[in-house]
Amino acid sequence: MWYFSWILGTGLACTFAVLNAMWLELRLSDKDKEQNSAN
Repeated sequence: MWYFSWILGTGLACTFAVLNAMWLELRLSDKDKEQNSAN
């Protein structure tokens, strides 16, 4: 049953990576909006 935990761990790692990328995109777009509104 080691493969079950391996697949579960890989799935969680991929989910974390996708959420992290989405969060980063959101942060970068917020910074762009702040800079555009300041100018």
